[in-house]
Amino acid sequence: MTFEGFLRLALQTVTAPRDVARLLLSLRLPTEALVLGFALVVVGNALVFSISLVLMPPTQAMGLLGNPLALMAIRGVVLLATIASLTWIGQMFGGRARFESIALLLIWLQALSVAVQVLFTFILPIAPQLGSALVFAATAIGAYITVHFLDEAHGLNSIGKSVVVLILGMIAMAVSLSIFLSLVGFTPAGLTGHV
Repeated sequence: MTFEGFLRLALQTVTAPRDVARLLLSLRLPTEALVLGFALVVVGNALVFSISLVLMPPTQAMGLLGNPLALMAIRGVVLLATIASLTWIGQMFGGRARFESIALLLIWLQALSVAVQVLFTFILPIAPQLGSALVFAATAIGAYITVHFLDEAHGLNSIGKSVVVLILGMIAMAVSLSIFLSLVGFTPAGLTGHV
């Protein structure tokens, strides 16, 4: 995909998310491509975050989040848990999407997120208020796209149901992640360091 093609598809993701979801799902990418895409967005996410730490003054307590390898592991686990939760909760509501379908759509959203984070990395130090407003807008747009992606992938034909799937999926992801982290010995203090 060319840079121009990426920008065109990114814009279409905002203006016509269902069409993009249908297009992506029609590709029927092999598992190897999904694993590679997953790895790329996790590494890209951690890399951009690490660069932002260099450009902006670090917070008092970064802890593990200041370690790029730990950050990649955390991002990977969170994305995996999100994919599993949205697949499972969607199926509970009568959805038909498989894990691979949700994975593909969320990997694409993460790729867009990395691109947006690059932009924010340079805007926030120069214009913090503008940057904060853009972060809020990007979060709202991301939620809008995700709801439409879920509705299309699961075939729910209901934005309301898709919103509920997203909310319950995020709750399920947070609960399962906190249980996992406590089982492996991580605590909030371990993640953020000592204040």
